[in-house]
Amino acid sequence: MGQSSVRGEGTRKRVPRARELGWDDDLHGAGEATGAKDGAPEEETEAGSAPTRAERRRGGAGTGPSGRAAARRRARKTGKRKVLRWTAITLSLLILGTAGAGYLYYEHLNGNIRGGSRAGGDSGVKRAAPNALGDTPLNILLIGSDSRNDEKNIALGGGRDDKNRKPLGDVQMLLHISADRKNASIISIPRDTVVHIPKCTDKDGTSYAATDNRPINESLQRGGPGCTLTTWESLTGVYIDHWVMVDFAGVVAMADEVGGVPVCVKTGVWDRSTTSQHGGSGLQLTEGPHEIKGKQALQWLRTRHAFGSDQNRAKAQHMYMNGMMKRLQEQNAWTDTGRLTGLAETATKALQVSDEIRSVKKLYDLSMQFKNVKLDRLTTATVPTVEYPQRPKEWLQLVPSSADKMWSLLRNDVALDKNGDPADAKPKPSKTTKPKTPAEAPASIAVTVVNGTDGDGQAPAGGRAKKMATALQDKGFTQAEPTQEGEGRKDTVVTYPKASGEQGKANAQSVAKALGLPDSAVRPDTAADAQGITLIVGADWREGDTYKKPKTEAGDLPQGADDKTECMDVYSVYKWDGKSKS
Repeated sequence: MGQSSVRGEGTRKRVPRARELGWDDDLHGAGEATGAKDGAPEEETEAGSAPTRAERRRGGAGTGPSGRAAARRRARKTGKRKVLRWTAITLSLLILGTAGAGYLYYEHLNGNIRGGSRAGGDSGVKRAAPNALGDTPLNILLIGSDSRNDEKNIALGGGRDDKNRKPLGDVQMLLHISADRKNASIISIPRDTVVHIPKCTDKDGTSYAATDNRPINESLQRGGPGCTLTTWESLTGVYIDHWVMVDFAGVVAMADEVGGVPVCVKTGVWDRSTTSQHGGSGLQLTEGPHEIKGKQALQWLRTRHAFGSDQNRAKAQHMYMNGMMKRLQEQNAWTDTGRLTGLAETATKALQVSDEIRSVKKLYDLSMQFKNVKLDRLTTATVPTVEYPQRPKEWLQLVPSSADKMWSLLRNDVALDKNGDPADAKPKPSKTTKPKTPAEAPASIAVTVVNGTDGDGQAPAGGRAKKMATALQDKGFTQAEPTQEGEGRKDTVVTYPKASGEQGKANAQSVAKALGLPDSAVRPDTAADAQGITLIVGADWREGDTYKKPKTEAGDLPQGADDKTECMDVYSVYKWDGKSKS
């Protein structure tokens, strides 16, 4: 598959008539036209046939020397016409045949790709407003499934008894690419972290109620990858464009395709069963750097005990992702046609993606979004966690202040590193869109105020709805009223019924401006029963009457989040001397 076949998405323009392509005799220099009428078959003059009047006038007719010479010239011209015509026909068949083969291969690749709904529920999170240049960040959720739904996965992951069990999302990473495409970050949440999982619906129509006491890896069982995406949106307040999921066999196939992924351990490691801890990935590596592929790559990604914790397992997974990106850039994977073909064949079989990117062209275009991100601008981090009180030896919970800081960086598109241009340290101003319709008088705009300050898991700030309703009344919005209803949010928003159109948008922007909120805080509410303008005071605004955007600086990660390391530490029990038998 060449690059052109990807960009064309399998479509071919109508082939023009031969004359329009320049296949007619005149344009090929084969002599004068034969005089055939348009649409009539063309009759060629063979050597020795009756001379025309023009030939008799020129003295070129007859069987004399001049006549024979003329006949030879005519024969040569006729031969040229035949050769050129057959050349043109052959070339056209080759072109069409090649295009047809490319199209069939393209359709073959498209047929490999499995898809699913982007979201499994409604998080209420909307796409970020474009910056001053009209650009928006790109967020992709990467999910590693522990599915045992076929023999390959069972052979790699064991657990035949789990063949019919719905898979868990044991690896979850959010890839964030900045609006200017200069930097990127990968953020992980350990699989056993208890979070709020919102209401989701599976592809078969099964509905799952929201829950606050289950680990995040179960979100995949409660509505598929779309539910995992909705869970992340609810947690972060960040709109996620797409999800990409891979299973055991897919990991092995991709590692083999790139020829191995560079990783490193500080000492020899053997992740095996011990007297105190059953299980283990089986990973065995000697001290130092390694190129891992095949089953060993999967073992690396699954290793937890030898690296000490779920937090450190995420660190090892990030090392692997960095190594994969490095290998792809070294191989010119985005520009080398041969390399791209092999990757396309493997990736389309290995990956499952959300429906809106379920085509070779869309996946290729997506990959092009981060081909120019330099490796030293790719930051990896894991959200800090502590033990979950109800099951301290098994599950974890997020550290709220640390998580909120990281989500704020993502929402404001602030780089997680300090290596870039100083201008990257500050959020880019949002693109201001003036409403087509002027806002109505403040006194005529009804505003419902909701206290959503518990959106970060903390107790709500008391009296916020009433206080902000009063603040709006003081600014002329005399119909502003507090309500006890509504859910918490991480970020403050002003919503308006989508059905109210430009007038509703203008009124909502008027409310936002009065409170100092940015245009990006104004969102349409798509719910059919949406009523009027609603101000939801989020967890980012727990005090004060005038909104102050949280201060965010590049690289300002909470303690324990940055997990960059040259080589992985190995927990003492699992250190290996490289000699003992496996």
